[in-house]
Amino acid sequence: MKPGRYGPFPYRPINRRPAIHWPDGNHLALWVIPNIETFPLDEPVPGGTGVTPDIINWAPRDYGARVGVFRMMEVMEAHGIRGTAALNSEVCDDYPEIVEDALGLEWEFMGHNQSNSRYLHVLEDADGRRLVADSLDRIERATGRRPRGWLGSGLQENWTTLDALIDNRCTYVADWVNDDQPYVMELDGGTICSIPYSTEINDLPQIWRNGKSADEFADMICRQFDTLYRESVESGSGRVMAICLHPFVIGVPHRISAFDRALGHICGHDGVWKATGSEIVDHYLAGETF
Repeated sequence: MKPGRYGPFPYRPINRRPAIHWPDGNHLALWVIPNIETFPLDEPVPGGTGVTPDIINWAPRDYGARVGVFRMMEVMEAHGIRGTAALNSEVCDDYPEIVEDALGLEWEFMGHNQSNSRYLHVLEDADGRRLVADSLDRIERATGRRPRGWLGSGLQENWTTLDALIDNRCTYVADWVNDDQPYVMELDGGTICSIPYSTEINDLPQIWRNGKSADEFADMICRQFDTLYRESVESGSGRVMAICLHPFVIGVPHRISAFDRALGHICGHDGVWKATGSEIVDHYLAGETF
């Protein structure tokens, strides 16, 4: 992507687009993204004390990997939802049993850097490209499937990240939280699809940073769904609802029931397509002209 005033895609308001029709008459695609991350104890935890070892910030995150993620798996399976895990590639070495269980549940994996302690936007071109390739290669070796999607840690990119993703055969990216529908990005080296992710319906900023309770976050999920569901029906054009989660936040004992309640509300409606990232993007691209 060349540096410029706007992204590598046209501004196209949602009320001036061809209608999107999801499979089987569904009008809202539900996309649940567990962020499965690792934070080396000998590296500073982002947003933490800035020194190592940062036990007070590291240990809760390790709890998510030891306990919380398995609670999330149980709740999602009960509602028939397969996750699209945003996976730090070093999880494959630090917490391989999580990958094993996610494979058993037929979750999808998208690349999410090597560790959540390191960001792409501070890297030069060659180092950023190497990070993308190495992350995807490691996940492919662990899962037998090359990731088709990408979410940068901290939703960060440098100017050549999209080019690196295209070079590594990714078909979608979730960093650009600027829409409720997928859209296509066009670069000199090819195209890649943006899929709606969320910094709003996201437990980390809402609960840990903004001080929302578990019930308040569940209510936010339900209100987000109700609006997108109504808009998709009234407009005749499908929407994507992303629920973005972290095992060390939503996976603790006193919050997991709120997550269960919110999924129950969503899954009690007709017209909801429980999909993975690749399924959403493949269907969109099959019907989209660009």
